[in-house]
Amino acid sequence: MLSTLLQPEIQQYIREHTADAVTQLALQKNPFPEVPFTDVINQIAARQKAKDKLPTWFEAEDIIYPSKISVEQTSSEVAAKYKSGLVSGECLIDLTGGFGIDDYYFSKVMQHVTHCEMNIELSAIAAHNFKTLGAENIECLPGDSHDILTLTNRQWDWIYADPSRRSDVKGKVFMLKDCLPSVPDLLDTYFKYTNNVLVKTAPLLDLTAGLAELHSVKAIHIVAVNNEVKELLWHIQKGFTGTPALLAVNLTKEGKEVFETTYDNAAEAAYGLAKKYLYEPNSAIMKSGAFDAVSSHYNINKLHKHSQLYTSDELIDFAGRRFIINNIIPYQKSEIKQFIEGEKMNVTVRNFPLAVTELQKKWKIKDGGDTYAFFTTNIDNEKVVLLCSKA
Repeated sequence: MLSTLLQPEIQQYIREHTADAVTQLALQKNPFPEVPFTDVINQIAARQKAKDKLPTWFEAEDIIYPSKISVEQTSSEVAAKYKSGLVSGECLIDLTGGFGIDDYYFSKVMQHVTHCEMNIELSAIAAHNFKTLGAENIECLPGDSHDILTLTNRQWDWIYADPSRRSDVKGKVFMLKDCLPSVPDLLDTYFKYTNNVLVKTAPLLDLTAGLAELHSVKAIHIVAVNNEVKELLWHIQKGFTGTPALLAVNLTKEGKEVFETTYDNAAEAAYGLAKKYLYEPNSAIMKSGAFDAVSSHYNINKLHKHSQLYTSDELIDFAGRRFIINNIIPYQKSEIKQFIEGEKMNVTVRNFPLAVTELQKKWKIKDGGDTYAFFTTNIDNEKVVLLCSKA
């Protein structure tokens, strides 16, 4: 497939039609009878997905893509670049190579990277793209990564894995032992070949559940891109017995928001009624559950134990959204009718008995505008609405 799709006229066709609807293209006559048109269409669909997520690949010529789903599931470049900042040394082996976005960025900080991939075709695609992108220090080995690890029988500075959930697992609870490779079962084997393991998991993995399955976890990085949690990174270090560090990271176009604490969350929160400013933590902090540590770290008050909103009289730098509180409305019919009913505003619910859609329907609230309404519960257990504007 590689050599056929790399024909100049096919590559030109793919580039020229990247902005077109693939559903419409699929209805046209195949201009390349020697190639299944679905292969060409799939390249266009995957390239469309890569435009914002993988700009380096998108801009380069002669890149071959796997399926659109593979591109959707792979790390974004911004997340891969963050990941590369966590490793150092001479050699790293990736047990679940895939499309190779992470390995491309690992290769910028490691002297040598080994990319293992069970799917022979995907391994060949990754090898071709690495060469096209000038990443000459990545070796692609098709086959079972555990066999490769055993046969090479050497020490690595890092072992990296992105386990995928087995297709035969039907349960709703995400567990590491239900993935391939099964890191909990293989961790001690990995430590025969390295002192440092970095594992990427889906954000739906519960932190407590992950720690229960693993040992020697030194740090957990919760990585969000533009306030959407994309992945959890588990740094597992041989012999580590301390409390794991917990880092909530939000990668944005403006830069990087990092909030760091420890998993034991021993900090104590201060509570208080709403003041001049309101703070809403970013999604990475929300995933971390370290809500008391936020209060302690920033020296700001929580509105309520379960509200996860914070307040202060002075405006501070904060890993999340900041608002000016313009009005505090008791959640009473007369007050709501006067200030909220029929108005246009952005509704958020925190520790409140009604959902956003229920409130919008009940009070005929139109979505949008410059007003931000936080329906919440304060420290006195009173239901209130904080009408805010962005700080």
